[in-house]
Amino acid sequence: MISKTYKKLIAKQFAQDFKSAIEIIELPIPEPAPDEIVIRNKFAGINAGFDTLICRGEVPYVITPPFDLGVEAVGEVVAIGDDVKDFQVGDAVVTTVRGGGYREYQAINANLAIKVREATPEVLTLMPTGVSAMVALEQVGEMKSQEVVLVTAAAGGTGHIAVQLAKLAGNHVIGTCGSDAKGDLLRELGCDRIINYRTQNLNQVLKQEYPNGVNLVFECVGKQVFDTCVDNLAVRGRLVVVGFVSEYAKNIEQVTQPRIYHKLFWKAASVRGFLMPLYKEYMVEARDRLLNLFYTDKLKVAVDSTPFHGIESIPAAVEYLLSGQNCGKVVVRF
Repeated sequence: MISKTYKKLIAKQFAQDFKSAIEIIELPIPEPAPDEIVIRNKFAGINAGFDTLICRGEVPYVITPPFDLGVEAVGEVVAIGDDVKDFQVGDAVVTTVRGGGYREYQAINANLAIKVREATPEVLTLMPTGVSAMVALEQVGEMKSQEVVLVTAAAGGTGHIAVQLAKLAGNHVIGTCGSDAKGDLLRELGCDRIINYRTQNLNQVLKQEYPNGVNLVFECVGKQVFDTCVDNLAVRGRLVVVGFVSEYAKNIEQVTQPRIYHKLFWKAASVRGFLMPLYKEYMVEARDRLLNLFYTDKLKVAVDSTPFHGIESIPAAVEYLLSGQNCGKVVVRF
């Protein structure tokens, strides 16, 4: 195996532009250490927000380049170390290790791999994307039943999972999107009210149709959408910030307005930040529950149909996701 080579993507420097920060390098395929397995990645999930922020030096736990890029991947075990007992060559596995995604092969400790039935992009979408949606809604958002739940960017990789989880919990779900095709997807997933922000005014719809406000917001867009969601929180409403895609590829917008507590105090409402690495204790249970929902056909997974092939296509895939064109999870096939 050592005579063969593979490609991976690294961040060679911090830069405002994703493309100028990265480099493709070629290395020998690794041999496994005694406690490792070697995986041939088949699909990698695109996480454009994290990819962009990390290449701009805005992720506090990543200090200096160079470093490997990519997180989620699904593939097949091609070699095992002498001490590994729970895996065999040919097993399908998912990994969510920072630096393990944007590469054709990876050697990792066997304890970091999750065995699945088949190496498909649908399973890849559940980890860590679906896990993040579940933990954010349940642990940070304290999701209940019989509430009004709003999911922004609801047809995206994370959003479309959040919509279904909120419905499964017995809630009335509002989803925002930017095209008819995305609206069709949300309708298939059971969304109760679909708001196309390109043809409808989000604030106007919420004030007219939901005068008592929104109980829980799963918010990943930012800017004016965030402001509108805060303005329309119900009494004791909760807004969970799971991202701010509108600013990922741009300079941070400076705003002047009254401090947010003037809006929150009189409603006893709250804004809460979510970052999956800070909620690791919930990952295993959420992962197992999501896989069970998927395998029992209670949860649908949408994978964007735009094809991206090979390491060289990753910058285009990142730009595609940031443009907001995707419908479901964006993946790269190796």
